[in-house]
Amino acid sequence: MLNVPPQAFPAPGSQQRVAAGGRAKVPLKPGRSLMDWIRLTKSGKDLTGLKGRLIEVTEDELAKHNKKEDCWICIRGFVYNVTPYMEYHPGGEDELMKAAGTDGTDLFDQVHRWVNYESMLKECLVGRMAVKCVAAPKGMLPERKVLGASAKDLTPSYDWFQTDSLITIVIYTKQKNMNAELVIVDCQEKRLRGEIIVDEHSYLVEVDLDHAVQEDMAVNISEKVGKVEITLKKKDKINWKTLGRPLESHNTFVKHSDRGLFYRKCKLVSKVEVTHDTKLFCLMLPKSTRLHVPTGQHVYLKQIIAGTEVVKPYTPVLPFLPLDFKEPSHRDGEHIYLMIKIYSCGLFTQALDHLQIGDYISVSSPEGNFKKSQVQTSEDVFLLAAGTGFTPMVKLMNFALTQVSCVRTVKLIFFNKTEDDILWRNQLEQLALKDERFEVQFILSQPTKDWVGKQGKISPSLLSEFVKRNRKDSKVLICICGPTPFTEQGVEYLKDLGYSQEEIHAFTA
Repeated sequence: MLNVPPQAFPAPGSQQRVAAGGRAKVPLKPGRSLMDWIRLTKSGKDLTGLKGRLIEVTEDELAKHNKKEDCWICIRGFVYNVTPYMEYHPGGEDELMKAAGTDGTDLFDQVHRWVNYESMLKECLVGRMAVKCVAAPKGMLPERKVLGASAKDLTPSYDWFQTDSLITIVIYTKQKNMNAELVIVDCQEKRLRGEIIVDEHSYLVEVDLDHAVQEDMAVNISEKVGKVEITLKKKDKINWKTLGRPLESHNTFVKHSDRGLFYRKCKLVSKVEVTHDTKLFCLMLPKSTRLHVPTGQHVYLKQIIAGTEVVKPYTPVLPFLPLDFKEPSHRDGEHIYLMIKIYSCGLFTQALDHLQIGDYISVSSPEGNFKKSQVQTSEDVFLLAAGTGFTPMVKLMNFALTQVSCVRTVKLIFFNKTEDDILWRNQLEQLALKDERFEVQFILSQPTKDWVGKQGKISPSLLSEFVKRNRKDSKVLICICGPTPFTEQGVEYLKDLGYSQEEIHAFTA
């Protein structure tokens, strides 16, 4: 079903459009951009107030520095004087003040675990936290946290064997329904890294291989028995005495959130203009990488800008909206497509825009807590998107319409500023005409006088008009993504309208 003025179809010029938006940030004063902060850190100015000294900080001392004009924060045992950073923080001073004078590690991890704070705040380092140490008995190492007995029985394991020309690593996941989205394999030079996602945990095989291997690599998954085989081709047909030297995290089974982000270099193979300020980037994974980004999850891009590591999250999209309800051929574990708005004053996106075809950029493994089961148990799916908050909805729409038999309707309520800002308008309209289960509603906040469709911003009245249960007891899923104020307000409005927290999923990164 299509709810747009008849004269608006097809979209003018049939060029795909994208909304302004992106992640909401607190307006910064002139001269307080990321580049300005980088310049300040390289100016030689004493940002700690300690004239280059590093000190040991007690809890009592840390607690004294809890004001905007004197703010210290501890992250993972290191204390930083963030007072000079206050005016540069995109999230605003109030967010930093939540951790003033305390250990802000948990808060930091909740908001942006992916940020390289060591690089950003290295000139603000005050010193280490003073920790009271308890001596371990002589000859013993500190005890490591292990899983309970029942969980330990389900811990994956691995083995390996060889032929004259091949090395095969077999991972026994002890899980049924294992699939390609749960298996991530990288082989960089002689370093092999195989990660298996098991619910909220991660099992890792990571070794420095005994000998060199070729780039060609095969990964076979026996879904029903949960066996994963990684086959490598030897460069030289010699007998390996060992698989290789185990690295620090080898053969570990920990919470996925406790794993550090892993990056690989991806090649930019195409960059297509989608609208006046948005482009579709196609990145090719290395030949020796196997990675599929699950629906609703994002990756991080990492660039070194002016000597500082900068990281930003983006949700991969499909190269197009398929209208024949078949899996697109590009889901081959070789390419990642990202729809990115280029901001005229955005340091990170400007650097992205200046990448040339053939250049490389670091891309992380997928992150995110969205579960497909949330869709698989729903009859009606409502997608609330503002601007580039549309990107996680692309794969979600495709999944709901192609692989979930119980879904009766998928409704996209798409908020934008102007008619020219509507992302993939032509494709969305074609999809709505093609499948009666799909409906799209465009809502503009700054329309021209010619616009006869809906206008306004997210509000209880608009949501009550477009988000409705088919039956009193029908199972619904409402996904929302956009600038932070949009998402937060939308969630509150939905709760006020009687929808439970279990029925709402807010995409944040």
